[in-house]
Amino acid sequence: MVWQRSNGRQPCQLRPISFQQGFTHFAPGSVLAKFGDTQVLCTVSVTRKVPRFLEGTGKGWLTAEYRMLPGATQQRQEREFLKLSGRTQEIQRLIGRSLRAALNLETLGELTLTVDADVLQADAGTRTTAITGSFVALAHAISKLLSQGVIERSPLIGQVAAVSVGLLEGEPFLDLNYVEDVAAAVDFNVVMNQQLGIIEVQGTAEEGSFSRTQLYQLLDCAEKGIQQLLIAQLEAINNWNELYEV
Repeated sequence: MVWQRSNGRQPCQLRPISFQQGFTHFAPGSVLAKFGDTQVLCTVSVTRKVPRFLEGTGKGWLTAEYRMLPGATQQRQEREFLKLSGRTQEIQRLIGRSLRAALNLETLGELTLTVDADVLQADAGTRTTAITGSFVALAHAISKLLSQGVIERSPLIGQVAAVSVGLLEGEPFLDLNYVEDVAAAVDFNVVMNQQLGIIEVQGTAEEGSFSRTQLYQLLDCAEKGIQQLLIAQLEAINNWNELYEV
């Protein structure tokens, strides 16, 4: 039996995606990223200091915070205050690691960029939506810092995008929604740069195991999706040629 998507979407086809720029007024970079029914507000703020271990080194830093808002799912999520769940900590570390791969921290100088990814509505793929949308917000924040004279050169050294893939009825499917994510026997999150180099792969067999052939099929499917996401990011960043440090 072959898994049939309810909306007729092809196995390696993305959900409709969009990046609504300037969604909030005060953050230097802000984007509402939508992957189908998943919506994540991505903002980037700037602080003129760095963590203690970087003081005096001339290097900057990027850190990330991730939260699921109470009304993001069908059943209300409790707010996380002082104690974050293991899932939340793991996701925000993933976002931070992924986006730091796009930066020359020495060029940034002793500034800290804080990425906030707040899930307004969840239909699976929240972490990959957060990474992909936060990169667009990061580019807009860097552009503003350049125009304000806060930094002299762009620290961006490439793009970063992420997507989910999974095995359903033994076949690879791209950009899973909630129903597909729950049913998937294998669930992967893949992060790549603009050269399709792998930054991170998170993969788990929810039941049984999977073969190396299936692993390669999942990565091929993810790569197709990320190629499209990289193009969509550039369409949302009008001055990319000015920001990209070759």
